[in-house]
Amino acid sequence: MGNAQRLSVVIPVYNEQDSLRYVVERVARIPGIFEIVIVDDCSTDRTPSVVAQLAQEYGELLRVQRHQRNAGKTAALRTGFDMTRGDVVIVQDADLEYDPAEIPDVIGPILNEQADVVYGSRFLVRRAARVVYFYHYMANRFITFCSNLLTNMNMTDVETGYKAFRGDIIRNMLIHSKGFGFEIEVTAKIAKLRCRVYEVPISYYGRTYEEGKKIGPIDGIYALWYILKYNIGVGLRRSFKRVPELPKEHATPMAHAAARAK
Repeated sequence: MGNAQRLSVVIPVYNEQDSLRYVVERVARIPGIFEIVIVDDCSTDRTPSVVAQLAQEYGELLRVQRHQRNAGKTAALRTGFDMTRGDVVIVQDADLEYDPAEIPDVIGPILNEQADVVYGSRFLVRRAARVVYFYHYMANRFITFCSNLLTNMNMTDVETGYKAFRGDIIRNMLIHSKGFGFEIEVTAKIAKLRCRVYEVPISYYGRTYEEGKKIGPIDGIYALWYILKYNIGVGLRRSFKRVPELPKEHATPMAHAAARAK
């Protein structure tokens, strides 16, 4: 991996018996992968047995935790982040909506010291994208717009499942939302920290509800509430255990390239 930075991949899991093995196998092929952290959010299908088999096969590469009750994706991510040790941390959903082969593209700006946080955008530049729900697309665009109004960031896809962070930033972040609230909460808090945030285009292989998609209309309503709560009601000091230090100068990519060439 570039610049010898260690990569931790956090995979929150709930009832993904059919896709988890494939996802882990793909993640394990990433050059320089340091650890894969799986958090089983109290799955009720065969997911626990799949996780146990994978743990035997991958040994120290795989780190596993299981919740004793279903607490939602954000809780699973919170557990996973606390377990990570890597310099770079990225979220990988356990379904087949995001292709692990694109992880190097997502973390690239962090490895090149251009970014502190990177979002993989499904809308920045259209790559392969399955045609699914128009209402989901419009809801995502509206939620992203509302988030941008309060963060003053020109994001295109705050609800993306691909989010990569410098390890010290995400491990120090205090995460309190529930369900799928992580996407909004983390966006508000990196804005308060004034991180160098990049977006890169990614592919998206969306699922239908019949195929296992879990997010629903109520999550959109919660997202609007979280936009207000974490942008207006929670300040910087209450957003992190310890406020991470950022580079004093946010140099441009061209400046970084020139510095490396010397």
